[in-house]
Amino acid sequence: MSAIAAIATPDAPGGISVIRISGEDALKIASLIFKSAGGKSPEEMEGYTCAYGYVTDGNERIDDAVLTVFRAPKSYTGENCAEISCHGGRYITKKILRLILKKGAVLAGPGEFTKRAFLNGKMSLTQAEAVMDVISSSGERELRFANAVREGAVFRRINVIKEKIIKILGDLAAWADFPEEDIPEVSPEALGKELDEVLTLFRKTAETYDYGRILREGINTVIAGKPNVGKSTLMNCLSGFQRSIVTDIAGTTRDVVEESVKLGDITLRLSDTAGIRETEDVIESIGVDIAYKKIDEAELILAVFDNTVPLEKKDYELIEYIRERKTIAVINKSDSKTLVDKEYIKENFKHIVEISALNDSGINELKDCLEDMFLKEETEADAGIIANERQMECLESAMQNAKEAKYALENGELLDAITVLLDSAASKLMELTGESASETVINNVFSRFCVGK
Repeated sequence: MSAIAAIATPDAPGGISVIRISGEDALKIASLIFKSAGGKSPEEMEGYTCAYGYVTDGNERIDDAVLTVFRAPKSYTGENCAEISCHGGRYITKKILRLILKKGAVLAGPGEFTKRAFLNGKMSLTQAEAVMDVISSSGERELRFANAVREGAVFRRINVIKEKIIKILGDLAAWADFPEEDIPEVSPEALGKELDEVLTLFRKTAETYDYGRILREGINTVIAGKPNVGKSTLMNCLSGFQRSIVTDIAGTTRDVVEESVKLGDITLRLSDTAGIRETEDVIESIGVDIAYKKIDEAELILAVFDNTVPLEKKDYELIEYIRERKTIAVINKSDSKTLVDKEYIKENFKHIVEISALNDSGINELKDCLEDMFLKEETEADAGIIANERQMECLESAMQNAKEAKYALENGELLDAITVLLDSAASKLMELTGESASETVINNVFSRFCVGK
């Protein structure tokens, strides 16, 4: 394959920039533009060594630089690689890249370095996908799980299921193809038990998807309540700046105000909605309707109640509307005299937090409550979690095949039908890991990467 090149650092001024070259001719191209201060050509350098020198174009010295050499197969891509660390100006970095392209390299596409690593057997498809999860991690827990996937945790977990299915297929094939041999018959009872074990592994693996999605994407959360209970103040408190307008005038918030905030290891995709009340104001009425729509769509509701006033009709209506939903009842203004009926709130909601949004008190308790709700059942990073929609789609398809195989067995279908279904399940698992993924699937995965990775 042709040597590829790209800038591996952000397109912004900085202390240094890194330009990466990979391919059979990578070191030859590097030798055409880099002169070592010690006189050694990049083609003569050993792998995992660096040299200080100069990037030149003929007799023109363009920049001082450090060149690092990685030799195949012990490199990120599995090919010969060279990385040039130069001064971090945008112009100088792009000038060096253009020079490398002029000397024979082609511009790398999105994720092409990692794609070559996958194609050269340096990593599975799930490991390759985890590279971007590592880059985009915004917290310690998220990074830990992304690194575990990058180190092969999901591949190993899926491989356990695949190997069990392959064993069943082997037993079925041996019994069907070699009846004259002394091979034990595959009994429906034993086969059913093995399929149950496979389905249990499928279910446990599928359950990790929501956990991973919460870590990666956050929780769609709506702040709901009557006017003037402190919804916008809570929004501003969590955001760390004035995101919503706060006044004593009821109905100030009419549209939805959205912001993503991080509380501990959890990201909340917050929506501050209009106060829920009867109103003759047409615009505010639309805002109330949108608030209910947001409540219906939310994965989590922060229902805010004012500690300083008794519950009113709209409070009771809201409680009845959301009492079966995943909700945290937030009693605001906890630093003032209590008039709200806390006992009634406790009867209807399992999770209750008392705060003073104006004084930023009680936020740690809110964080603890969130972690108790969404992260209490600790999932071990090394066990592997389903990291994205592509993986989940493959898993669900394979699991459905296994369910149909069990159903076919229970209904007395021929073993040939069960074999076909289990073969399809194994193929889907191999697509998940990349062992038999089509070129279209592979290209789609790497199209979402940044250039230079």
